[in-house]
Amino acid sequence: MIDMSCKDIRDVLLEAGISIDDVVSSALELYVPHPGVETRNKAEEGFRRELDLALSDPNLCLLIYAGVLLEEEGKRENLPNMRSSDYERDLTYLIADEVIGMTIAKYIGGYKGSFDYVRYDKAKPGILGILGPFMDDVIAGLIGGVSANMYTRAVFD
Repeated sequence: MIDMSCKDIRDVLLEAGISIDDVVSSALELYVPHPGVETRNKAEEGFRRELDLALSDPNLCLLIYAGVLLEEEGKRENLPNMRSSDYERDLTYLIADEVIGMTIAKYIGGYKGSFDYVRYDKAKPGILGILGPFMDDVIAGLIGGVSANMYTRAVFD
């Protein structure tokens, strides 16, 4: 149970312009029928259940929050050793954003989560296509890890 006296990561994401419905919608754009999640409705139910479970973990929430703060500082041109033009272009030699996304995906869904992260990071469905350089990877990692768990656990439900 979430202690309501503390800030909820869902509210933090919403303040950053990312709703849970945006996350779910983006995840379902790459939905593939699978045993246990044969329909889009079952996939949405399973994804939301796994997402709620993942977002109950304070360690995961802190990783997401780190991405939110990095994104905010990038917009303010306050990232150390980084020009604002580098932040805006999401240069390929800057991999901190990818490391955060991969860490989130692997933390939630293990190696399967990492592979799903790559799938979402490359395709950039839904909100991923409009998020900044840190948050697109954070949310892709979240979706990748949660999706991996959804598909894995669906077989046993």
